[in-house]
Amino acid sequence: MMENFDWFTWVLLPLIVFATRILDVTLGTMRIIFLSRGRKYLAPLLGFVEVLIWITVVSQIVGGAHNIIAYIAYASGFAVGNHIGMVIEDKLAIGTLVVRIILSQHGKNLIDNLHDAGYGVTYVDGHGATGPVILVYTVVMRKELEQVIGIIENTSQKSFFTVEELRSVQQGIFPARRVSPHEALFRRKAR
Repeated sequence: MMENFDWFTWVLLPLIVFATRILDVTLGTMRIIFLSRGRKYLAPLLGFVEVLIWITVVSQIVGGAHNIIAYIAYASGFAVGNHIGMVIEDKLAIGTLVVRIILSQHGKNLIDNLHDAGYGVTYVDGHGATGPVILVYTVVMRKELEQVIGIIENTSQKSFFTVEELRSVQQGIFPARRVSPHEALFRRKAR
């Protein structure tokens, strides 16, 4: 019975479809992310490779249309490819963010801590629902977001903050070297 089993159709083809679909959809996810972040030269290149892989896989599926396992592999590769694309994008941490912080107290401390860590800071006095507030803005690279959130949380645990992606940034304070939160704290104490 195993002698008549078509290994290519029932095992190898679904594995090839699954693997190439993961690659195809991962590239597609990355392409969309690069497009949304204004990377207009990289996105078309990824699109070319994505479509080339896709058309190759679809032609294999159509050739083995009687194989339900290949269909399941195709759909599974799509799902896994989306997930992998998002994980890769998260690891690359591409992009620029604006962090808006609203505080009713400790505003000066937060401004000093962010500034000491090398971040450009803009702040405005405002009025909130329960009284005076300080609005603090800083523009950071996405890979630095965790450090900025750590500074915010260590300075003022009751602060409200939002994070938003920026499509482009022109001019501003973006030092070449950021200091660690520990080094920034040491600098403040040394003053």
